[in-house]
Amino acid sequence: MSPPDSHHPLSSSRERATLVTLAAVQFTHILDFMIIMPLGAQLMTVFQISPSQFTHLVAAYGFSAAVSGFAGGFILDRFDRKRALIVLYAGFGLATLGCALAPSHHAFLLARIAAGAFGGLAGSLVNAMVGDIIPPARRGRAMGLVMVSFPVASVVGVPLGLVLAAKLGWHAAFAFLFLCAVGVLAVAAAALPHLSTAQRDHQPLRQMRGILTPTVHQRALALGAVLVMAGGLVIPFIAPSLVANVGLNEESELPLTYVIGGLATVVSTPVVGWLSDRIDRLKLLAYLSAFAVIVVLAITHLGPASVTVASVMMALFMVTMSGRFAPAMTMITNAVESRYRGGFMSVNAALQQASSATANLVAGWYITRTPDGRLLGLPLLGYIAIGFFCLTVLLAAELRAVTPTPPSATTSVPPPDAARGRSAE
Repeated sequence: MSPPDSHHPLSSSRERATLVTLAAVQFTHILDFMIIMPLGAQLMTVFQISPSQFTHLVAAYGFSAAVSGFAGGFILDRFDRKRALIVLYAGFGLATLGCALAPSHHAFLLARIAAGAFGGLAGSLVNAMVGDIIPPARRGRAMGLVMVSFPVASVVGVPLGLVLAAKLGWHAAFAFLFLCAVGVLAVAAAALPHLSTAQRDHQPLRQMRGILTPTVHQRALALGAVLVMAGGLVIPFIAPSLVANVGLNEESELPLTYVIGGLATVVSTPVVGWLSDRIDRLKLLAYLSAFAVIVVLAITHLGPASVTVASVMMALFMVTMSGRFAPAMTMITNAVESRYRGGFMSVNAALQQASSATANLVAGWYITRTPDGRLLGLPLLGYIAIGFFCLTVLLAAELRAVTPTPPSATTSVPPPDAARGRSAE
């Protein structure tokens, strides 16, 4: 297999505008997935459902995204990236509106399935477009910029959604998300470049065979799947446990933990992305995973505590969980040839969503509620998550061993305008 390093260079200003727009798309996609978790206590009360049934609402999004993502692997590389993203993102916005208007548990579940189908594919195209326009040696920083959408969703989106839900009901949180999606869709239609990645002689079965059969692709897909398992086990019940076990007020104190955690991650995510272009990505992933082990052990065993302690723990948790993605996803993206990148990232997103949804369901089996409202079983999930942290590092080492001509994390590639300036001298 040839080195997977081809890309479509843009001017510096166009590159920045594209990355910011892609980050905005990812912001709404991530917020849609995240916002349901802190609303867990309210949704379980309003719909009169058990913790296990709540995990079905969370997992439905992931399983739907997995099915659509695998199907997208057959066809995404035959379409212009921008056109495909616009259509899929419009579908995501309409599905989010369906969530806001859902009158019942089952209607809400169907809307979540639709949101997952469109949102999962849109998210995979975001990662593919980063790989298309950014050279390998600068992809870590670019991935870090796009992944800032996670902490921004935590700082702005989730607290605002919680406030709207507290004042106007849970429907308002998804109505707010729909309005965000409409604005981002308009910006994306104007700002994103058309990328000439479409293949005229595209054959879906041959394309999927090219995605699934190379050893380097198989190891990259395995890494992507395991990367999300640890978070999928514990994240759905972090917010409910902060209310039920730690004793935080759902309306005034829980949003504060997301604001503080998100602010910490806004700072840490670009730094981790910058570091992943300058030091060994495998070592960086190993260090972050080791720190995550300590943090997960602490937060899954946390009992009654002040909002200050809970906020510090949430900040450390969000920093470590999000930080692992920049080096890992950069390694995955660099392992794929550009002609397969759209389909591969779709399949990778499908496996990640399926893995996360499976972890959500497993978590639901272990979590029970006591008569006084406390949640039991979180410490055991923490121990299982630690095993996946270790497995992630092992699979990353296996991927690096087979990646063709891996770009050095310390090799500096200048921005497009700087490169043109030097060549003219």
